[in-house]
Parts: sequence; structure tokens; C-alpha cells
Amino acid sequence: MSIDKFQTIESTAVPISIENVDTDQIIPARFLKATTREGFGENLFRDWRYDKSGEPRADFALNNPKYSGTILVGGKNFGSGSSREHAAWAIHDYGFKVVVSSFFADIFKNNALNNGLLPVQVSENFLVSIFEAIEADSGTRIRIDLENQEIKLIATGESENFQINPYKKKCLINGYDDIDYLLSIKDKIARFEESQI
Repeated sequence: MSIDKFQTIESTAVPISIENVDTDQIIPARFLKATTREGFGENLFRDWRYDKSGEPRADFALNNPKYSGTILVGGKNFGSGSSREHAAWAIHDYGFKVVVSSFFADIFKNNALNNGLLPVQVSENFLVSIFEAIEADSGTRIRIDLENQEIKLIATGESENFQINPYKKKCLINGYDDIDYLLSIKDKIARFEESQI
């Protein structure tokens, strides 16, 4: 599965300030029957987005027309719980390119990176600044510079650097999945094999 190339994104954001969001809240287990990655976005946060009769909950951020963009800002400890890769599929399929939090579950973080979704981990103080900026102005723009590993609030200039595995960074910048990466270095692999004969 090739992924979109990722270098810099500047966008408004959708805030979900709830802490300890687990993968069953991101995509409930009853929607895991599909075998392809497409279509999961429509059930992202299903039980928070809709009431029992299927009506949208007006107080949930994804249903609020003032929030939009390709950046999802979540509370601390985002993506905990089961190891289901479908959580990353659902977020990406909905249209998000980045998830920001002050802490990610390791398995969710790896699943996100493997599916072209960038998890940006920031300090708790910076996360508070982001939520406050969005609350004050839902049009607040955030810039994610993957090359320089920087996240910035455009209006204030406040910024932080974030960490990412160098291999995964290279894959995202070039739009590679693991197979694409191996194909990109096939000549090096062939030379190495020849040197071992």
C-alpha cells in the first residue's frame, strides 16, 4: 500500500480533548468485519458521534461545522487499548493526516505510521496551548513540518519539536510503505548479494 507523500501540512484542527481514548472508542469492534482499509471513516468515533437512534450528537466535535481540517488533536493517552490497526485506518479514511497528543499508546503510534498517519507527540503544556487556541478561534491554523520535526501554532508562533523514527520519517516523506522502501533500495540489495558470493 503506497501512501501519500508527507512534508508540510498547514491546516485547521478538530479538537477532542478527552483523555485515555482507546481504540474501541475510535472504531467500535462491531465495525471490524471489512478486510480492506476503505470505509472505516464513516464509523470513526461512532458511539460518540451518534446517539442510539443514529442521530448526530450536536455536542461532539466531528459534528460541529465550525471544526474542520486534516489535523485531529486528542487528549493525553490517545489510542490505548487493543492493538487493532483499524483505528488508524478509520482516522486516515476520515481525512485526517495528523493526530496530535501529549502521549500515544505505542501500538497505535506504530499502526498510524504504517498507514500514512503522522502521530505528533507534544508536551502537556503545548497540548493545552493548542486546545486553548482552538477554543478561542476554531479557525486556528497549525503547521506540521515533518522534515524539521516541528509543530507550530501559526497565530502565536509558538512551536515545539517532535520525535519520529528516522526510517518512518523517510517513508512518510517519500510516500513509501515497507515494500516501496525495499524496492527503492533494490540495487543496493542486489550489490550486497553479489558481494556475498
